[in-house]
Amino acid sequence: MNRIDRRGPAAIMGALALAAVLSATGCSAKPSRDSAESSGAAPAAAGLDQKGGPGQQVAPGAANKPGQQDTTANKADLRVDQRTIIYTGSITVRVENVDEAGSRAATIATTAGGFVGGDERTSNTSSSRAKLVLRVPAAKFASVVDELATLGRQERRNIETQDVTEETLDLDARLATQRARVESGRRLLSQAKSLSDLVMLESELAKREADLAALEAKKRRLADLTALSTIDVVLLGPKAEQEDDEPDTGFLAGLKGGWAALVASAGVLLTVLGALLPWLVVLGVPVVGIIWLARRGQRRRRAAVTVPPLTPPASAAPTSKD
Repeated sequence: MNRIDRRGPAAIMGALALAAVLSATGCSAKPSRDSAESSGAAPAAAGLDQKGGPGQQVAPGAANKPGQQDTTANKADLRVDQRTIIYTGSITVRVENVDEAGSRAATIATTAGGFVGGDERTSNTSSSRAKLVLRVPAAKFASVVDELATLGRQERRNIETQDVTEETLDLDARLATQRARVESGRRLLSQAKSLSDLVMLESELAKREADLAALEAKKRRLADLTALSTIDVVLLGPKAEQEDDEPDTGFLAGLKGGWAALVASAGVLLTVLGALLPWLVVLGVPVVGIIWLARRGQRRRRAAVTVPPLTPPASAAPTSKD
């Protein structure tokens, strides 16, 4: 009993000392862990954007409001200078000398960096005209049209535009996809291990390459139309009549059309008759001669064969009886 009583106070003092040491150790470790967590949270917050993606910094005040989407990256460039537009135009000018004005129009196109795509001219005493197709760079389209109007007295001008921006973007996307398909087909073809797989992959690769070639041709055609604009130029002489694009209507227009159709039909009939006349002469004369000879022979045969007339037989003389 006495031994237990003496050891009791010593054990209590040892336990209190151990608790003090443990509490001191825990207090010193907690601030370091909190500081580590706080120091690690700042870089993590700095490296995340609103959507939680790494590596994207968010500028102060640039955060979107709740329910608002960021469409800046997906917004297309709608500026006019960034769009793909096809320019086409036509102009009619009355000039004193058609040949001289046609040469000047060709010079205007070549000076602007273009070329003459077509040239049709008609010259006579009553009327003279010329039709030219000019291809000029799109950037100089308006200036070339204005310069062509100075060749004489402008009588008609028509300018049209076609926006093919969406078609161009869609074609570029299809080209990228088709090129990727061709490349994958070539890789699969190089890895073919059997003859059946080789034949199947060659057929599929040929089809993909044909589709790619068609898309590339369409891309080149679209690029040509957008890079070079088309201008149809009509040059009229002093006495030439301007062609009317709008058709006439009404009774007089119908009468005029019917008369034109009658004249055209008569012309076709006479043409066919003129083509058949030599054959009728060559074949018809012998046929007519043969028919005439045949009928003449029949008449001669009928004349040669005569039938004697039927006469009653002579009656016997009466005999007298004694």
